[in-house]
Amino acid sequence: MRIAIFGAGGAGGYFGARLARSGEEVTFIARGKHLEAIRQHGLRVDSVLGDFVVSPAHATDDPAQVGTVDMVLLGVKAWQVTTVLQTLRPLVGPETTIVPLQNGVEAPDQIANAFGAKHVVGGLVKIISFKVEAGHIRHAGADPYIAIGELDKRPSKRTERLRQVFERAGISVEIPTDIEAALWQKFLFVVSWGGVGSVTGAPIGVIRSMPETRRMLEQSMSEVLSVAQARKIAVADDTVIKTMAFVDTLPQNGTTSLHRDIMDGNPSELDFWNGAVVRLGQEVGIATPLNSFIYNSLLPRELRAQGKLSFPE
Repeated sequence: MRIAIFGAGGAGGYFGARLARSGEEVTFIARGKHLEAIRQHGLRVDSVLGDFVVSPAHATDDPAQVGTVDMVLLGVKAWQVTTVLQTLRPLVGPETTIVPLQNGVEAPDQIANAFGAKHVVGGLVKIISFKVEAGHIRHAGADPYIAIGELDKRPSKRTERLRQVFERAGISVEIPTDIEAALWQKFLFVVSWGGVGSVTGAPIGVIRSMPETRRMLEQSMSEVLSVAQARKIAVADDTVIKTMAFVDTLPQNGTTSLHRDIMDGNPSELDFWNGAVVRLGQEVGIATPLNSFIYNSLLPRELRAQGKLSFPE
């Protein structure tokens, strides 16, 4: 299968490397030093499941050089999705499927609005991975998992074909009966962990062990659950309990990409995580006081990272 990885960071880079290693025809769309390193040395992956290097690795910064592909794995940040959609066009032919990997719930609709629903499936991944440096990805925890599904919830030949591709690469893959509910279940988890972690500056081991911050996690999750159910998303009532049980299995030093971006002074997905909870809750009349506090507390640092506000450290 011809596959383009658009955004070869922690998630896109890792899954793209696994697909390339299994023999798929993978091209990484990257830029700058990351692109140079991949071209010169291949893509290095350090993983709790075993280290490897994809070399040679096909990489470019120009999608037009690649042409149409069967699948695009869109691994850019949530705040970058709408800005890169036009750049994707050379990759998209009549049968191309775009699989968004963003942590959030809005990307599938954004892509469908640009290319039509026939070109997008819902996608989500579960992995703790990040770019260490140019050409170097680290998978630090969690068994790599991807879920894909049609937005209309119907079985399809293309999702089954994609499932087989990921399965051949040794990746745990699933086609949920309701990808929208699955996206919101992950959203509930990552938004709460990311928001509380960013406000406290603490890794998950500390957050879950302190009664005060553990209650914050649970409250944030409950707010997301209320928003989802008010929007008629079929997220089960016991999702918070099950998610907290999963939180207790995470590596003690684990942090989210939101936390790392905020701490490093980089633009983050705040508007599409906690900000989205607030915004989507307002649309259906659901109050989200903790997520509002988290969003408002982090917003000055986010605006500074975007160059829209200036104040000293």
